[in-house]
Amino acid sequence: MFENLTERLERSFKLLKGEGRISEINVAETLKEVRRSLLDADVNYKVAKNFTDEVKRKAMGMNVLNAIKPGQLLVKVVHDELAELMGGKATDINLSGNPTVILIAGLQGSGKTTFSAKLASHLKSKKGKMPLLVAGDVYRPAAIDQLKVLGSQINVPVFSVEGSKDPVSIAKDAIKSAKNSGNNVVIIDTAGRLAIDEVMMNEVAAIKKAVSPQEILFVVDSMTGQDAVNTAKEFNDKLNFDGVVLTKLDGDTRGGAALSIRSVVDKPIKFVSLGEKLDSLDIFHPDRMADRILGMGDIVSLVEKAQEQYDAEKAKELQKKILKNRFNFNDFLDQISQIKKMGNLKDLASMIPGVGKAMKNIDIDDDAFKGIEAIIKSMTPTEREDPSLINGSRRKRIADGSGTSITEVNRLMKQFDEMRKMMKMVSGGGAKNLARMMSQQPRR
Repeated sequence: MFENLTERLERSFKLLKGEGRISEINVAETLKEVRRSLLDADVNYKVAKNFTDEVKRKAMGMNVLNAIKPGQLLVKVVHDELAELMGGKATDINLSGNPTVILIAGLQGSGKTTFSAKLASHLKSKKGKMPLLVAGDVYRPAAIDQLKVLGSQINVPVFSVEGSKDPVSIAKDAIKSAKNSGNNVVIIDTAGRLAIDEVMMNEVAAIKKAVSPQEILFVVDSMTGQDAVNTAKEFNDKLNFDGVVLTKLDGDTRGGAALSIRSVVDKPIKFVSLGEKLDSLDIFHPDRMADRILGMGDIVSLVEKAQEQYDAEKAKELQKKILKNRFNFNDFLDQISQIKKMGNLKDLASMIPGVGKAMKNIDIDDDAFKGIEAIIKSMTPTEREDPSLINGSRRKRIADGSGTSITEVNRLMKQFDEMRKMMKMVSGGGAKNLARMMSQQPRR
């Protein structure tokens, strides 16, 4: 995410390296490169120009402290302006009303249906809500079935009317059903088109008029760059939506939509969606995104993700096991499972300051633990509980059962033993070693 923009901005700031003070000449040269970086990232031209003009105005009015280099000062100004450009602060979703009605709009293929399910999962797990999903896309043949499949995965009911081609009446009936069933949030997935047309716009506007939603969210595919911004403007002119959702942000190395959309439509980005997993939905924090764009990482979000998987009681038990040198392969599997639940591994790594750049050309996919898991799962329950039992003949059997080699099994055993020793010395310090072990496993 934003890899190209991050790299270009870093090169821009190097122009000030070694300079003793900020001057109009060296700032102008640096910001010229910054503007090029933004335009290459598909940021709207007017937005890029206004951004660099504002950075220049603020930078020229600042005194350079002896302890701070001009390049560092300019990075601070750019960071603050990037955060402001994207909205300044996170904006929460409006959950007033009984039930709360949330209308989802956007073009076909933008990810509306998947986002609707992600939002239902988010509100259920994080806000304690009881959502109802509404299949309002009556044209795309697989849309209703897709929503039902997604709803079943998160145990959220889906309201649909077989054979109906009237999304307005479906939406109204869904709200009645929600009141009767005790569902306090209604999320209406609407139909999209490949491009904006009058029929689609009138239909969504009619649903809005009929159900008076507390929240209208416009879902946009961030990979479409400036097209996304233009589409957002047209939808906003017709619907006056409340917020934007950026999908497929994990596949977009340019990021122009995220940087332009707030300025163009003057509506906050409320959520970003990464990947296909139904728990991969994040509240949009402009300041944290600015950190990531400038290669500073995002430790706050990483800690939040870790805390979501953190179980205090389990942690106490684990610490006791570590101190008594009883940490085993069952515990190890549990730790891997918790890390995988936190999300895409490469995305997690990019949240650590300095790591994102180092990981740029390294492919870490969600199967990175596959080899380790295969070896551990080929062990008997007794072997997992007591690794000291695993002798030469057992290692051969484990290698055959996991489709790996004895060398790979030996490597894992050696690394696991080293990790146990280190974890005992520094209780709770095993995460770094786990990451190292993962990186040393052969690719499959």
